[in-house]
Amino acid sequence: MTDRLADLQARMDAAAAALDFERARALRDEISLLRGGGDAPDADTSGLTRQQPGAMGLGTSQARYSPPEGWVKPRKPDPMTKGRGRRQ
Repeated sequence: MTDRLADLQARMDAAAAALDFERARALRDEISLLRGGGDAPDADTSGLTRQQPGAMGLGTSQARYSPPEGWVKPRKPDPMTKGRGRRQ
């Protein structure tokens, strides 16, 4: 297991040196999972992603409202007609 960790560490360093930070981040996450122990060697790390900002905390379970399909926003009224009656 230490060989695998050393290999992952070397690959992470190489990715960081090549400015491939996404790959380095994924390797770092895999290393931290393997160091966690337990079922870590058998763990599937292919779908491992970090939580995105705004995807945690209060109110995130609220669904966003979306208009029905085909709905078109109404036109804004003409600002030159404000305050004028129909009979003038």
